[in-house]
Amino acid sequence: MAELDGAGSDLDRWLEPFLRGLGHKKRRTWAPIYLRGLLGPSERKSLQPMAACLGLPGHDQLQHFVASPAWDDAPLWRTLAREADRLVGGPGAALVVDDTALPKKGALSVGVARQYCGQLGKKASCQALVSLTLAGKEVPMPVGLRLFLPERWTGDPERCAAAGVPEAEVVARSKGEIALAELDRLIAAGARFGTVLADAGYGASAAFRHGLDERGLIWAVGIPRNQKVYGADVRLVPPGGRKRRPVPDQEPREAEAVLAGLPWRRATWRRGTKGPLVARFAATRVRIGDGATWANNRHLPGAEVWLVGEWRASGEREYHLSNLPPRTSLRALAGAIKARWVCEQAHQQLKQELGLGHFEGRSWTGLHRHALMACIAFAYLQHLRLAEHRRRTRSGENAAPRSGTATITEPARGAPRHHGAPVRRSPRAGPMPALPTQVQATT
Repeated sequence: MAELDGAGSDLDRWLEPFLRGLGHKKRRTWAPIYLRGLLGPSERKSLQPMAACLGLPGHDQLQHFVASPAWDDAPLWRTLAREADRLVGGPGAALVVDDTALPKKGALSVGVARQYCGQLGKKASCQALVSLTLAGKEVPMPVGLRLFLPERWTGDPERCAAAGVPEAEVVARSKGEIALAELDRLIAAGARFGTVLADAGYGASAAFRHGLDERGLIWAVGIPRNQKVYGADVRLVPPGGRKRRPVPDQEPREAEAVLAGLPWRRATWRRGTKGPLVARFAATRVRIGDGATWANNRHLPGAEVWLVGEWRASGEREYHLSNLPPRTSLRALAGAIKARWVCEQAHQQLKQELGLGHFEGRSWTGLHRHALMACIAFAYLQHLRLAEHRRRTRSGENAAPRSGTATITEPARGAPRHHGAPVRRSPRAGPMPALPTQVQATT
């Protein structure tokens, strides 16, 4: 892990907009120190190892800074959104909605419960965070991490109070509802993006899709294979018998069955470091079966959208819905759908290199404050990485990446554009150098 000469002064300059939002002099002092702890060489980014790495006599001041409910960190989240927008935002950017789990033992840490943990690939004791990542030109910037509280927490106000959960947060909310609230926060902060992307954990929810529609957003989301859809030509006709409301003139079908009889064509959505990325796709226009219930738990036709299937080399098939325009090409649909992968690399680095899951406190404030500081540290590394990429581009260098972090890559040659394309085409520059994952921990 490379150290950067002079990174301390550069970090101080870059942090100025964040520090202005902190107000109190002590907080302006301890915020850079905490960030240096996250960016430093300590393998464990909990308070005591960071304090030792920073040469501090103890960790009490770090604890007070990160866990004190006496100050509002909302200005820092807004500054993070603006900085992310400056680096990667715009109409060609995507906002990726996902969640990430932090394995956690015990029962006292806020939000901990036995639930699915993607890191372990099974149900386990963990905390689940709804994440929002702004991504442009394959460069991710995490801009939101919000804890999901399972029912066993929201149904126990005393337990929530003991963990410092604000009263307004002690309410049952789905991950989709949390994501929409975070999305509103980012829009209010001025973050710009052209498309919202999410996996089937969110896309299966009609309420989530309707929420995106109500906000006038373009989206592409995963769905389960048994999602019911109608043909795009479905019509509502007068009912027979005693029924009063119009009914569809065709039965809804499962997404898997609709696409099974269509041609699956190879499509290249971008050029990776090892060559073009290719899979087989099928797409057709449908109307989602997510309107009002009309009979036997069947739903009336909703909006007309794209139904897209992906057939991977492994034989696995995935299904998606998108409200991209009817003129959108198959390649552009594939590119939008596959752009979601970039958030996984952001989650991996937040956890492995910046210690997102290392916080050992139990409080609501401490966990969210630690997550915020990890996101700010990530943004700083992306700032360095993009600056290095610009320098190499100007000097004509084309160095290969040195690690598994995300890279800017070429689009496929001859990739067609389409009306309202959400995927910004990358310049034909060489791949970006790897992120510097450590700066010298000086105070």
